[in-house]
Amino acid sequence: MRKQITTLVVLSAATLAGAGCSDPVEQPAAQTGAPAITAAPSLSDQQAPPQRVVIDVTIADGKVAPVNQQMQAAVRQPIIIRVTSDTDDELHVHASPEHTFTVKPGPLQSFQFEVEVPGKVDVELHRLHRVVATITVQ
Repeated sequence: MRKQITTLVVLSAATLAGAGCSDPVEQPAAQTGAPAITAAPSLSDQQAPPQRVVIDVTIADGKVAPVNQQMQAAVRQPIIIRVTSDTDDELHVHASPEHTFTVKPGPLQSFQFEVEVPGKVDVELHRLHRVVATITVQ
C-alpha cells in the first residue's frame, strides 16, 4: 500500500510539474481540438513614424500654385511633394543632398526626399522658373 501511495504522489507531482511547464499556445490545434492561441507581439520597442511635411503643387495653363510657400522641417524629416500637372517640367530641390524629379502630365505624382544639412532649401520648377516653396530646415 505504501508503494502505491508513493507511486501516486510521484505521478501526481510529475503531472503537476508537466502542466506548469506546458503552454497552450504551443499545442497544435489537432491535439486540443481548438485553434491555436497566439499572443500579439510586444510593441514597446517600436517608435512612431516621423511626421512628414507635405507640399501640394498644381501646374495648369502655365501657372503654378503655390509660389514662394514658406515651410519648416527638421533634418532628415520626410518631405513629400505631390504634383498635379498638365505639362512636363523638372522639380529641383536645392539642398544637401540635391534632388531632381521629373514631372510628367498627370495627377498626384509623389516625390519624397530628406534634407541632411540645416538651412534654407528652395524647391523650384526649372521650365516655368518658379520657386514653389522655401523650406527652413533645422
